[in-house]
Amino acid sequence: MRNNTITFILLGLTSDPQVKVVIFIFLFLTYMLSVTGNLTIIFLTFISSQLKTAMYFFLQNFSFLEISFTSACIPRYLYNISMGERTITYDNCVIQIFFTDLFGVTEFFLLATMSYDRYVAICKPLHYMTIMNNKVCRRLILCCWTAALLIILPPLSLGLKLEFCDANVIDHFVCDASPLLKISCSETWLIEQVVIVCAVLTFIMTLICVVLSYVYIIKTVLRFPSAQQRKKAFSTCSSHMIVVSITYGSCIFIYVKPSGKNSVAINKGVMMLTTSIAPMLNPFIYTLRNKQVRQAFSDSFKRIAFVTTK
Repeated sequence: MRNNTITFILLGLTSDPQVKVVIFIFLFLTYMLSVTGNLTIIFLTFISSQLKTAMYFFLQNFSFLEISFTSACIPRYLYNISMGERTITYDNCVIQIFFTDLFGVTEFFLLATMSYDRYVAICKPLHYMTIMNNKVCRRLILCCWTAALLIILPPLSLGLKLEFCDANVIDHFVCDASPLLKISCSETWLIEQVVIVCAVLTFIMTLICVVLSYVYIIKTVLRFPSAQQRKKAFSTCSSHMIVVSITYGSCIFIYVKPSGKNSVAINKGVMMLTTSIAPMLNPFIYTLRNKQVRQAFSDSFKRIAFVTTK
C-alpha cells in the first residue's frame, strides 16, 4: 500500500464520551495557560532591561520551545475530541512526529546549555559577561537545534521507508514512533535500535552536562563563607533544577516501560502530562521563584495600567 494514501486511526486516551469532555476541558485550560504563561515570559524578556542576561535569553528560547512542543500535540487532539474525528493522514502523522521529536530533543540540549550558563554564573562570576556574550549565546542556541536535528534525522529517514498493510490503528492520542512501529508490516528491528541509540545518546549526553555543571556548582557554593551567599547561589539554580527534574523524570517514565498492557496506558498518561502540564508549570516555576522576573512583570503591568488610564 502506498504510504501517502494511508489514513491512521488514533484511539486517543479514552472512548468514554463523558471522560472525553473532562479531558477536553482539562487540556484546553492547560494549553491556554501554557501558551499565555510562556508568551508572557517571552514578552518580559524582550521589553525588560532587567532581563537581558544570557540566563533570560535561554529562558526566552525555552519558553518558545514549550509553546511549540505543546502546540505540536494538544490542538490536534482537542480538534479530534470536539469534532469526533480520529483519523490522521500519513503525511500529517510524519509531520507531527518530526516536530514533536525536534522540539523535545532540542529542549534537552537547551536544558544542558542552561545548566552550563548557571555553572559559569556561579563558578566564574567575574568572567560571566565575557564568556556568555550575545554571540556565544546565539551559537549555543543554534547548536541545540542542530544537534537535535542530527539526532532525529537517522531514525526518521529509516521510518519513511516503513510499509503499512492492513493495520492502521495507533493506540495513542498523537502520532508517536513506538505505536507506529508496532503496526508496521516491515522489519522494524534496525529502526528500533536506532531510536534507542538516539534516545539514550540524547539523554546521557545532556544529563552528563547537567550533572557535571551542578557538581562544580555545589562544590563552589559550599566554599562560600556565609550562609546568605550559599542560599542566594542555590536560589538562582532552583527553578532550573525543578524543570530538569520534571523533564528527565517524565522521560524515564516513558522509556523505562512496565511490562504488559499497563505500559501503553502509563506512557499515554505520562505523554499527556509532558505535553500539557509541564509546559504550563514552567512559567510559574520561573516566575514565582525569581525576583527579577516578578519585578519585571510588576513593572510591565504598572506601565500598561498607566498607559490605559491616560
